[in-house]
Amino acid sequence: MKVGITGASGKLGQWVITKLKERMASEDIVALVRTPEKMEGVGIEARTFDYNEPDQLAKALTGIDKLLLISGNEIGKRFEQHAAVIKAAQEAGVKHLVYTSLLRADASTLVLAPEHLETEKAIKDSGIEYTILRNGWYNENYTEAVKDTISQGTLYGSSGDGKISSAAREDFAEAAAIVLSEDSHKNKTYELSGDQSYTMTDYASEISKLVKTDIPYVNLPEAEFANALEQAGLPTPVAAFFAGTHTATLNGDLYDNDNQLSKLIGRPTTSISESLAKELS
Repeated sequence: MKVGITGASGKLGQWVITKLKERMASEDIVALVRTPEKMEGVGIEARTFDYNEPDQLAKALTGIDKLLLISGNEIGKRFEQHAAVIKAAQEAGVKHLVYTSLLRADASTLVLAPEHLETEKAIKDSGIEYTILRNGWYNENYTEAVKDTISQGTLYGSSGDGKISSAAREDFAEAAAIVLSEDSHKNKTYELSGDQSYTMTDYASEISKLVKTDIPYVNLPEAEFANALEQAGLPTPVAAFFAGTHTATLNGDLYDNDNQLSKLIGRPTTSISESLAKELS
């Protein structure tokens, strides 16, 4: 059985490969990437795979039995790209398609949700056996910027007291590896999130404990937060997107207490405190 991973050179893709290599032979794992040279030294086969070159995709999927479609990162173009991959998977005879979607995509107010929902529907309509992994927020969405927060001395946002149930990227990758290497997950949808939930005030307190300095959380109106992000150098659309994700936190879009992720991986998920400590070590 050969397993293909799209976006394999990305942060999630690299973790999936690491976790898959613990569960199956390296020769049965195929990296599907725009630039195969980036996979040198990883020890698996790499094939050219560009979402924006739909005519080339089916050939690259030759011999692939299970395919992990890691969602693209071009908001507004993702469904078109995903649809091309799904069509190619049909043509190539892929037997099982696994997709990284969004936590409660059918109810989320996040701007990301519609393209994920469209993709889920296209997968189900394709006739290919599927597994939908509705991934919640990654701890790294916050911790990768923690050094900037410490430098500023203040954590800014517009999340209010909204709760976040995040987990480490590694946890979500392990879930994907389990689904790809087992046969008991066909035609299932998993809502995946961290075991522990926290507010941005809680997060600021965790930073403060680690650096032994008070890092307060300051809540701003969404427009004001977006403007601050823009002033910090983010392009206007990106700043608006990030501010919108903070506001969506107030709607409960990043909160979940069903613990399906820890049940799937058979261990507790990585807490935000653990990820923070790792980032600052």
